[in-house]
Amino acid sequence: MKNILFILFFFSGSLLFSQSLLEKANKHFEAMEFQDAIEKYEKYLEKNSNAGQNTYLKLADSYFNLTEYEKALKWYSKVYEIQQNTMSEYNFLKYVECLKANRDNEKANELLKNYFKNDTEKLKLLAYQKKELDSLDKKDPLFKIKHLEINTNKSDFGTVKYTENRVIFYSTRDTSNLSQKMYSWNDQPYLNTYIAERNLTTNELHNESLFLQNLKTNFHDATLTFSPDFKLIYFTENYLKKSNKIKVNKEGFSNMKILRGKIEEDKVTDIEVLQFNDVSYSCAHPCLSDDGKYLFFVSDMPGGYGETDIYYCEVFPDGSINTPVNAGPYVNTVGREMFPYFEKNILYFASDGHFGLGGLDIFEVEMKGKNNFLLPKNLGAPINSNRDDFAFSIYSDDHYGYFSSNRSLGKGDDDIYFFTKEEIKSEQYYSGTVLDKTTELPLPDATISVKDVFGDEVQSLQSDAEGNFNIALPCDSNFTVTFSKPNYTTETVTVTTTSEPMKEMSNNKIYLTNYDSLVEKDGDVEKVKVNPIYFDLDKYAITPKAEIELDKVVYTMEKFPNVKIKIESHTDSRGSDAHNLILSDNRAKSTQAYILSKGISPERIESAIGYGETRLKVNCPNGVKCSEEQHAINRRSDFIIISK
Repeated sequence: MKNILFILFFFSGSLLFSQSLLEKANKHFEAMEFQDAIEKYEKYLEKNSNAGQNTYLKLADSYFNLTEYEKALKWYSKVYEIQQNTMSEYNFLKYVECLKANRDNEKANELLKNYFKNDTEKLKLLAYQKKELDSLDKKDPLFKIKHLEINTNKSDFGTVKYTENRVIFYSTRDTSNLSQKMYSWNDQPYLNTYIAERNLTTNELHNESLFLQNLKTNFHDATLTFSPDFKLIYFTENYLKKSNKIKVNKEGFSNMKILRGKIEEDKVTDIEVLQFNDVSYSCAHPCLSDDGKYLFFVSDMPGGYGETDIYYCEVFPDGSINTPVNAGPYVNTVGREMFPYFEKNILYFASDGHFGLGGLDIFEVEMKGKNNFLLPKNLGAPINSNRDDFAFSIYSDDHYGYFSSNRSLGKGDDDIYFFTKEEIKSEQYYSGTVLDKTTELPLPDATISVKDVFGDEVQSLQSDAEGNFNIALPCDSNFTVTFSKPNYTTETVTVTTTSEPMKEMSNNKIYLTNYDSLVEKDGDVEKVKVNPIYFDLDKYAITPKAEIELDKVVYTMEKFPNVKIKIESHTDSRGSDAHNLILSDNRAKSTQAYILSKGISPERIESAIGYGETRLKVNCPNGVKCSEEQHAINRRSDFIIISK
């Protein structure tokens, strides 16, 4: 592939005057005429082997932009030898992509770990994506692919379903009856848009012809999308002058813009430029969501995360469009995110910035409402390869679709592939019942939150009327599942799934404790419910038996984080008043110290005071004969709840 992908963002043209070989090479590079730049750089380096890292990098980028990854690897390696971990992240990732494209995954992964060794969040994300990808290798492939006969020795890519049996695609195939201009980036003809019929039995495409000829220009005609009723079209075009010539900026580049029009009798009418376009940056690769409510596209507008980012905006019933929103850091990287396709709340896109097999890989990510995307997942082989894989689309209840690739064994630079998706669920099921710990009765409407290893919520549900729940979880993953209900404790369990699809982890019992079962009323006062706390005679050290009761206080405070208490310790009337006052206060303080030692914040204990025999519960003052049971009632510690 001569990188037909990125040329959909820029058109370039330049005039070279008499200059040195290196100056000419640099001019070609700046003009994005990479084939010519390579020729000049290689000649220059034959005579100047120590040319310097800037020249090495430009030659590496030239090969990279033409997807000649083996040759690019040679020169990126030289740059890395010089710069090591000071190499810019984007240039480093291109180096890694070249290693993967040449199947040196072990070295690529080691370099990634070393480069991001001080970025724990990045390392966690890479580890997660690597684990997801490794788990796919252990399973039967989810997709079956087929190379299509319609491909030529030129670039053929990108598919958009136009009706059930017609498909749009883009190609630089034979232009004998069209414009003879060649594109300077890669010395190939300009792209044109074709429509072909789909054989519903073999899924081959045939009888191709130019699509909507009144949209035909002398430049690139590609990347479009339709409204669900096929009455509106969104398409990409260069900025042109009135003379139908390319409008270039001061660097000699022409950016792309997205337009919208109506389709009437095989012509496009009422064409308008969407308001978010600007001549200073490119917008391309439009894709309407399956319900027509969102328009996704790719842009290098200022404020993004990398070379090209995916953006989206709402499309309202009256046709108005709001301000585009960047899809965010889970989707976009310092690299290139391209070719968005949105179906059933799943965004599919190509990226060379996420962890993949090499080159552009195709990813899927769930959209959980506005501005909320989960972590992307690599579709794995055979959809992805060590080369560029892109332009993914899926139809008919997710059973078939198309993608494009420049992998080996194809006919040309880019080829179109058909795929079918197997109905194999790579999921396991975690099920059980939520119960009241005291009564063991089922708890309906308990809230259940499932979070991934990054703490992001991936599911939320409630137990049914019988307290039952059933959660489908992806294989080979770790999750924390939290169960909660008002006035009950919150319980969290860790669930690890294996690689075995459809495995059931059933009959799990989750016990939640009711707050009311942990406390007791004493008139208007609410206390933590404990049995009498016993100390050794005339001592205040916490005994093992006392620990059992104090742990009940700790449990209540841990499970209900808003609970605050004060501690009151009392004695019976035996012994002197002064001695009992000191003893009870020491016992209150040691009780407080034990609770704090278990991790309870000091701010949650208002006070710990001993009252000696000044607050007898049973009227047994000095000189009054009472039973041992009556004295025991007076000998007590209270944990009074002051707020909750």
